[in-house]
Amino acid sequence: MGQFEGRRLSVTRLGILTVLVLAAVFASLRGWNWFQESRALGQAAGPGFAGYVDVTATPSLSFEDPQNAASRDAVLAFVVADPQNGCSPSWGAAYSLDDAAEQLDLDRRIARLQQRGGAAIVSFGGQANSELAVTCTSETSLYDAYKEVVTRYHLQAIDLDLEGTALDDTAAGQRRAAAIAQLQKSTHVEVWLTVPVARAGLTQAGQNAVSAMLSGGVDLTGVNAMTMDYGADLPNNESMGEAAEESLTATHAQVRALYAKAGDELTSVAAWQRIGATAMIGQNDSAGEIFGLLDAQRLRRFAVEHRLGRLSMWSLNRDRPCGANYPDVTIVSDACSGVKQDAGDFAAALGGTGHVDPIVSASPSASASPSGNPTVTPSDNPATSPYPIWQADQVYLQGTRVVWHHNVYVAKWWTSGDVPDNPLQNGDATPWTLIGPVLPGETPRPTPTMPATFYPTWRIDKTYHAGDRVLFEGVPYVAQWWTQGDSPATPGTLNAPAPWRPLTEKEIVTALNGPTSPSASPDQQQP
Repeated sequence: MGQFEGRRLSVTRLGILTVLVLAAVFASLRGWNWFQESRALGQAAGPGFAGYVDVTATPSLSFEDPQNAASRDAVLAFVVADPQNGCSPSWGAAYSLDDAAEQLDLDRRIARLQQRGGAAIVSFGGQANSELAVTCTSETSLYDAYKEVVTRYHLQAIDLDLEGTALDDTAAGQRRAAAIAQLQKSTHVEVWLTVPVARAGLTQAGQNAVSAMLSGGVDLTGVNAMTMDYGADLPNNESMGEAAEESLTATHAQVRALYAKAGDELTSVAAWQRIGATAMIGQNDSAGEIFGLLDAQRLRRFAVEHRLGRLSMWSLNRDRPCGANYPDVTIVSDACSGVKQDAGDFAAALGGTGHVDPIVSASPSASASPSGNPTVTPSDNPATSPYPIWQADQVYLQGTRVVWHHNVYVAKWWTSGDVPDNPLQNGDATPWTLIGPVLPGETPRPTPTMPATFYPTWRIDKTYHAGDRVLFEGVPYVAQWWTQGDSPATPGTLNAPAPWRPLTEKEIVTALNGPTSPSASPDQQQP
């Protein structure tokens, strides 16, 4: 043992060694943080943009046919609880998922958006109606509701918009987190949490919502701040763009603290990547608050500089000027912004295009394969087509739907002989609007029928006048002009238009649910 006595460390040497070790540890930690931050900076390519679309609003917005590149992706709003069943998803409490497919053609329109390379994100919640986690007290049923939407629309990401009761209900927050965590395990869907903010950042309820998600095991893609409707919190001399920057800066510090509390230490850059911003364009709900195009440009610059993960706006429906017949623009409209602009200006400013950038439709017909060889024109099978296959010699009235090359089209006006996917006709030139592809598993839609005694049966020997209605083989028809002896089922052609047309589904529903129903008689009823 004595041979080592001369090698004992002095107090001075021990102190120096300790300082060197601590310095090395500090340097390694600092180096690791710098590496993470540099890596995040290198991977960040600017915020993704997707504007919200009010799916059930009137007039309907054709999100599946975006007018510029910035509108390629869309956040479809809002899925809420069905008023008759708190665990069933519905669109705006007005349409079940099946009703939306039937009446809004929503499934086909989402498929069309995805067909064109766009992403559909579905938003659950919103300001109005009942959020699913509030009304559905079964975690299993809540999970089933979320999964039904995600799988039906083939979603890669969803948005949870929490406001009002949905934001304050602690029990609902725990159920929601448990269901979403399970949903991510089965679908790997990305999840954004959208919450209100003040100029000081997230409200306490918003912070609680984020904590509930993180502690519940949700891999939260990010927190989306609703930079809008500040009310009395907004000074008279401050712009909405400035207020957005303040609220996002405060939110950034809160997000880092919330993730750290959940055991996930984020660098500054990584925290910005977990933050999104959604502005309400034009006139906000709060009187005097106007988010203009200069505010949009400012927010875009801030988002790019700080590497935000997401930018959005409420809404693409409102990204247009109000018409002359809407005199008081200080009243918020769901169909226009209330400020001077051209259609699509806000999406272009926030999306980073800065101008209208038309998207070229990639129609599967008359196209070439990547190798340069022409593709084979797809043939349509009547057994798997929901509507009749287009015929060149038939006359189609406004609203008539057909199938052509595995896609569904609707006639914008009377037409005959116009190929639905004519590559030389675009915009106002073509009489057809492409809705979307024929969906897997579709079959011919049943011919609308009415009770056998609802309208009189067509007779070959009877004279009919415009507006007269009859039944022929269970299908209701209306006469378009004087006719006798012309079978209602005979299709019209360009040279010989049909004097009869079948009633639309809307006309049938109106007739069946009208205040009075026609009684059966051998003679023709008045419509």
